[in-house]
Amino acid sequence: MATIEECRAALEKFSENLGGTRGDAREAVSLNRSVSCRLTDLDVTFVGRLTGGRIEVDDTVQGPPPQKAQIRLTMTGDDLVAMVDGDLAFARAWGSGRVRLEAGLRDLFRLRKLL
Repeated sequence: MATIEECRAALEKFSENLGGTRGDAREAVSLNRSVSCRLTDLDVTFVGRLTGGRIEVDDTVQGPPPQKAQIRLTMTGDDLVAMVDGDLAFARAWGSGRVRLEAGLRDLFRLRKLL
């Protein structure tokens, strides 16, 4: 099972990857939205913002997020690490229910460009 530190490092790597996007995908990451990433197996949530093409983690809280973020991800820590390492495709994980992505309809349309 992935540790909180491994998951934080995976989120940092994911943020770096987002910063390097080009073309249509750049529009998706240029949003300024609150973000939460809940890790069900660790019972923790990383909360922060998607801003300037990066995810900035502001806090790590026990359990579910204290406030509803505009973009919400839910998964296990192992799935987060596997996706960022390229061992698990987001579309496959999302389609099978291993990963949940919740956001407003307009944000979902923008975020699909990342898939």
